[in-house]
Amino acid sequence: MKNNKIIITAAIAGLLGGGVAYGGASFVQSRMEATTTAVPTGSNKSGETQTSNVKVNVSSQSSKAFSTVKDSVVSVINLQKENTGDTDNILNSIFGGSESSSSKSSSDKLQTASEGSGVIYKKSGDSAYIVTNNHVVSGSNSLEVIMSNGKKLPAKIVGTDSVTDLAVLKINSAPVTTVASFGDSDNIKVGETALAIGSPLGSEYATSLTQGIISAKKRTIETSNSNGQGTGEATVIQTDAAINAGNSGGPLINLAGQVIGINSMKLSSSGSSTSVEGMGFAIPSNEVVSVIGELVKNGKINRPALGVTLVDLTAISSDQQKSILKLPSSVTGGSVIMSVDSGPAKTAGLKKYDVVTKVDGKSIKDTAELREALYKHKVGDTVKIGYYHSGKYKTTDVKLTKTASTN
Repeated sequence: MKNNKIIITAAIAGLLGGGVAYGGASFVQSRMEATTTAVPTGSNKSGETQTSNVKVNVSSQSSKAFSTVKDSVVSVINLQKENTGDTDNILNSIFGGSESSSSKSSSDKLQTASEGSGVIYKKSGDSAYIVTNNHVVSGSNSLEVIMSNGKKLPAKIVGTDSVTDLAVLKINSAPVTTVASFGDSDNIKVGETALAIGSPLGSEYATSLTQGIISAKKRTIETSNSNGQGTGEATVIQTDAAINAGNSGGPLINLAGQVIGINSMKLSSSGSSTSVEGMGFAIPSNEVVSVIGELVKNGKINRPALGVTLVDLTAISSDQQKSILKLPSSVTGGSVIMSVDSGPAKTAGLKKYDVVTKVDGKSIKDTAELREALYKHKVGDTVKIGYYHSGKYKTTDVKLTKTASTN
């Protein structure tokens, strides 16, 4: 019904427009028949025009926020080796030639494989640090950064993390005039204005600004690495600010000009009959700050792990929850242990089909929340796990000695 209503409304508007135009034409025609036609004579000076010298002073909070951050936003160019060497060798063998030094050098030639965005967040001595997405720099043989003024600089990877899709780069600090600051992503509100800055479709459109709102503060989505392998789930900010290919790694900012997220992905309608618009996602700034701090320090993230394979309780049928897990009907959320290796969980007595429902006394509804709770700890910490075993609630202390190392 809604679609029909839209179509009908449009049709009515069209008909009304046509009626007015037709009536106007008839009126003009009757007037022309009733009067004598006169051809104007004389100078054409009265037909000249000019621009008006009126200046409109537009100053909005959005433009102020953009001005605060724009010079810290960069384009990140992923350079990779051309694969022309193999082709040259094949041609040489066909025509009886041998591999020349020129064919060797051609295989080492770098070309732009992809482009993304990034934001400079710190200057320290002769170095400046940029945060971007891991997938922006993945597979690179070399990296180049284009500043907002068009200046090109070589960049070096400091550290990467495929789980959060974050990376830190380092450039010479001499040309850097502006660094961005981070806001508290826990304090953002659904409906507040959000601005995305970056290089949609590449550096040709560098420092483009789009505006939208925060659509959701915490949205859980499936994530994967550059090889397409699942890396779990991520909690992200959802926004309807336009985010296109090339915006990845650029900042999502609030009206104070603070970075509240790093733009990472969007939903698209590729391969589907459903049209998707205005669904972009950004990594929350609070998580960004924590991750990039460790990347600068260690070059990678060492995460605590239980040493188990997990599945959401909601993925288990109600019949199996009763017959196999023997859960009380009052338990509606949690994470089910499907296998246990020789890690901390086994040492603490956790077994297959145990259902974890609490971490440090706080209820968890699924595997994403369990990981989020664990990742707040460091390797070596001890956490209290609340779980159901054969229908009975128990607790155990788990020392997180196992490391899930990601880079």
